[in-house]
Amino acid sequence: MFAFILKRLLATIPVMLIVAVFVFLMLRLTPNDPAAIIAGDTASAEQVAQIRASLGLDKPILQQFVIWFTRLLQGDLGESFFFKKTVASLIADRIEPTLSLSILTILLAISVAVPLGVLAAYKHGTWVDRIVMGFSVMGFSVPAFVIGYVLIYIFSIQLNWLPVQGYQRIGEGVGGWLYRLVLPSLTLAVIYVALIARMTRTSMLEVLGEDYIRTARAKGQSERVVLFRHALRNAAVPIVTVIGIGVALLIGGVVVTESVFTIPGLGRLTVDAVLARDFPTIQAVILLFSFVYVMVNLLVDVAYTFLDPRIRY
Repeated sequence: MFAFILKRLLATIPVMLIVAVFVFLMLRLTPNDPAAIIAGDTASAEQVAQIRASLGLDKPILQQFVIWFTRLLQGDLGESFFFKKTVASLIADRIEPTLSLSILTILLAISVAVPLGVLAAYKHGTWVDRIVMGFSVMGFSVPAFVIGYVLIYIFSIQLNWLPVQGYQRIGEGVGGWLYRLVLPSLTLAVIYVALIARMTRTSMLEVLGEDYIRTARAKGQSERVVLFRHALRNAAVPIVTVIGIGVALLIGGVVVTESVFTIPGLGRLTVDAVLARDFPTIQAVILLFSFVYVMVNLLVDVAYTFLDPRIRY
């Protein structure tokens, strides 16, 4: 197991290198100039050229990459063009809202989606199954920002139960922190619930027809024990796999959801950096998201050995 984890960690190095090169070139080859955005519409060509020189954008692309990558290896993410702060400090300030929203969304989605998927499989072909699958199709088809605006209209404007926007740090009170995260988490969890519930139902249907399920029922065990102890445990591997894959959806959803609810997290930082053509910030945030995605998939692979004793690395 240790050798497998070490091998996977070493394999992340070329992956992150490819991501770094791709993101760097993609930003540098876009037609928009950060210096022109910083200088403003009334700036002269000489002023724009001075700003480009101060930012190091007048150097050849290869030289810019070498300078940036050398600093990156030293732990220096650079300084933001737009915010005039180090990128590391920007990420440190914004990581708590994004982490809070992501963890709460995952916990909410798993606690709702897995029982729904098990219920749909158990009631296969009935109206319960059709309702769950209809919700899954709808949740996976409707964009996150549409779901967010609908929930805002219902729970904030009509019922006045939850705040429309903003974020309160957990250090200022758990109650207020949770109160402001309920609506964004529900918005983001709808898509995640749809994905996990659908996979849970499919995996459970495959397992419920196995011989050991009939044996467990013949021994007089209750349906609850049969479903959750025997069937769900053996169907857990594809469910955990789709949870790991869904992290990509979660990362994309965080960007949209934080913009809709004005949450000062990494998603909102990414949007602001893209609009301002803030190259150092965009590069650092994308690298961070990529690293998180790779690590989550590594944890999913490790979890296989605990869910299925037949799997060995």
